[in-house]
Amino acid sequence: MRTTCKPAVLAAAALTLAACGGGDRQPAAAPGTSVILITPNPVGTNSFLQLSVKGAEAAAKEIGASFKLYESKDPTSIAQNLDAAVRAKPTVIVGVTFSFDDLFATVPKQHPGQQFLQVDSCAKVQAANLTCVSFKEHEAAYLAGVEAGLLSRSGKLGVVAALDSPFVHRWIDPFFAGAKSVRPSVTGTPLYVGGNNPFSDPARAKSQAQSLTGQGADIVAAAASGGNQGVFEATAAAGAKSFGVDVNQCAQSPGAIVDNVLKHVDVAEASAIKDIAAGRAGGVKVYGLKEGGVGVNALGDDLGSSGCTVASSPEVVAKVKQVRDDIVAGTVTVTDPLAG
Repeated sequence: MRTTCKPAVLAAAALTLAACGGGDRQPAAAPGTSVILITPNPVGTNSFLQLSVKGAEAAAKEIGASFKLYESKDPTSIAQNLDAAVRAKPTVIVGVTFSFDDLFATVPKQHPGQQFLQVDSCAKVQAANLTCVSFKEHEAAYLAGVEAGLLSRSGKLGVVAALDSPFVHRWIDPFFAGAKSVRPSVTGTPLYVGGNNPFSDPARAKSQAQSLTGQGADIVAAAASGGNQGVFEATAAAGAKSFGVDVNQCAQSPGAIVDNVLKHVDVAEASAIKDIAAGRAGGVKVYGLKEGGVGVNALGDDLGSSGCTVASSPEVVAKVKQVRDDIVAGTVTVTDPLAG
């Protein structure tokens, strides 16, 4: 079952339970029978949030629980949705991204009998009933950079990213570092979407990509979530190439997307939910190249049918596989922008 709780009806904390399916007329599900996923933004075309929904739904089905989706639109509605979820007492409450860092630093401690899961980040003060799933996105971004460095004609690369933050730099700095590892003369320029809707603004993302191609960048990586389509449109129109993120986005701009920085959020999230339901909660589970939690399409057995242009460059694919093996073996270390 999928229930969507829209933040527009969450006018006050006292009303959130009724608005999201609780209240006197419709009691909340009994403990242990549901999974509630709270997103920081409406899911829409955001591929990362789509993956998080997919993973939570799959896990709920496997453990015999119902599934409820509470979509937020701002910090206030995130807090209201979390309040409603706590009142519902599900098997696990899942919060997605760093938007939950502050709330999950306090709320789990206030409700020690409730299990919480944070995906793609972790509160600095982690309670025993908070499980965290994180990823080494920087490792996959480095591999994409290797591809870009080998394939760029101009030697000028760009990234259109949602925000200028340490976490988002996991898609930027390693991308440029990977490119420089195979072509030291490469230059890289990041531009940011920003504004009130940085993760879902195709128009602004397109404008930034146009600026980059205008400066001579012939490969522009998209790290703008729901805004990625704008990057793809701009690069294709300029005769340039791009990279997608999270899922295979090559079909969104046929012939113009080299590869994707993949993050298997659905698989990792589903595994964590099942562990929590089985009584194995707590701690931080980290997924990198070694664990199969991140990657690029160039590493997949289905590359030939992926639609990604890197499939036509077997020498680049071979190099990416070699660098992947080196990273897994520890002979190549990818600096994590979050580490300092």
